[in-house]
Amino acid sequence: MRAHPTAIIEEGAEIGDAEIGPFCHVGDGVKIHDGAILKSHVVIEGPTEIGPRTQVYPFCVLGEPPQHLGCKGEGARLVIGADNIIREHVTMHRGTVAGGALTSVGDGGFFMVGSHIAHDCRVGDKVILANGAAVGGHVHIGDQAFLGGMCAIHQHCRIGEHSFVGGCAAVTSDIIPYASAVGNHARLVGLNVVGLKRRGFSRAAIHDLRAAYRLLFYGDAVFKERLGLVRDKFGSSPEVSRLIDFIETGKARPLMPAARED
Repeated sequence: MRAHPTAIIEEGAEIGDAEIGPFCHVGDGVKIHDGAILKSHVVIEGPTEIGPRTQVYPFCVLGEPPQHLGCKGEGARLVIGADNIIREHVTMHRGTVAGGALTSVGDGGFFMVGSHIAHDCRVGDKVILANGAAVGGHVHIGDQAFLGGMCAIHQHCRIGEHSFVGGCAAVTSDIIPYASAVGNHARLVGLNVVGLKRRGFSRAAIHDLRAAYRLLFYGDAVFKERLGLVRDKFGSSPEVSRLIDFIETGKARPLMPAARED
């Protein structure tokens, strides 16, 4: 461990071969893995775990109790994975016992200035939150989702993998994987095709997803029947199968609808 003389490290903190910068405060019950860097003026309260090589920039506050009136200081945790970049003024809160006692953040994420992750969230790998994005409690965010600046995600929503949320969007319902959602309140406006191409999805996979999306949101019959048609016609596509699974497992929030075609 390399700690600046002005840093405060409480007894009970476990710190590997990490760098602790000026005026940081690391509390009891915090575990910091090898290669992690706290730049300066970072506050981390336990129980919180910071994964290897994660970089935390000035004035971040990680692992404080949740903003939840029913929380009485129970021993819930915050676990942050490896290789994340957490920029200035980011806040991430511990979970609640009622919500599973854990807030978890995956590997390789990029959390820009002033973004917030509330209690009991489950955030996947390589997720990006732009400046000021606010994620309410119990939200699940799939791998490689992108949340635009100043967007707000209602508690208990699910954001599907490889999806895109536009800046300043208010999200109050589940967003299917691979989709793009914009507006206040947000509506689906198609697939996140740019992101899918950048991540190496094949033309065939994107074609199937596009066809499934149009049938699902703009086809005839009621939604349940359209979902069955999508399963019958495109169920052999792994990407479409994940989309169907996402829809069928949703319970807490309604599914985000698509914007009407002009």
